[in-house]
Amino acid sequence: MSSRFIPQDFQADKPVTLIAGQGIYPQLVAHAVRAAGVPLRLVGFEEETPSVLVESFAAEHRVIIKVGQIGKMLTALKSFQSGYALMAGQISPKRLFRGLHPDFKATRILFSLKRRNAETIFGAIAEEIENIGVTLLDARSFLDNHLAPIGTFGAPKFTIEKEYLDHGIEIARECARLDIGQGCVVRKGTVLAVEAYEGTDEMIRRAGTFKTDNALFVKTVKAKQDYRFDVPCFGLKTLETMRESGIQSGALEADRVIVLDRSSVDKQARDWGISLFGFSSE
Repeated sequence: MSSRFIPQDFQADKPVTLIAGQGIYPQLVAHAVRAAGVPLRLVGFEEETPSVLVESFAAEHRVIIKVGQIGKMLTALKSFQSGYALMAGQISPKRLFRGLHPDFKATRILFSLKRRNAETIFGAIAEEIENIGVTLLDARSFLDNHLAPIGTFGAPKFTIEKEYLDHGIEIARECARLDIGQGCVVRKGTVLAVEAYEGTDEMIRRAGTFKTDNALFVKTVKAKQDYRFDVPCFGLKTLETMRESGIQSGALEADRVIVLDRSSVDKQARDWGISLFGFSSE
């Protein structure tokens, strides 16, 4: 196996079940797992998982459930004889409050949590998966070529001064530590916006209502990030939002943030004159 993020004792003959939410992320994972020759199965979600991904699986290799049917998901993992599971793709945050269909297992999990957020909910689900003998993989597994690299990419010149870059990284990391969000937009030492419940793109749009020359978007991870779920991503949609908002510089934590379809992001950023910089976690 070529991925740095799979266990050393990974058994390539055991199926990996992809627990797939929205967008291109789970599609990239599916392509990479298949390219590696590993058996692949799917647990998808109604009104969330892309139909093109669902239809790429044989009927006997896929199960579609409602968001909140944890018991049915665990049953599917067992029926597939999964050795591993991998979570990829966002589930609409609003479903935590509306549109959730919790079964008995999900209800028990939710009532056991004192704090309900992505980390606690997915952490509890991860524990349930591990308890049935299925290893939940690092969500970066098989996607080594889609991680933010060290240094500049996109437009060739990164113009943000080091002191302002360092300030943006500090703010983003502090927001992540406090479990507010994993991104921010700063400008010359001033915080324009921080990411919270509304998500990255809406945060960038808010920042775009202010003066944005020399503005910097920063995306990082939590100090104790659980890479089995909730790994931050950056893709063409967010790049387009930056362009629309007049923000021409972005900094992403290298090897931690997934750049969805990195070659396409790199090319489009060059075309639009948006400079991206991968900063070290150290």
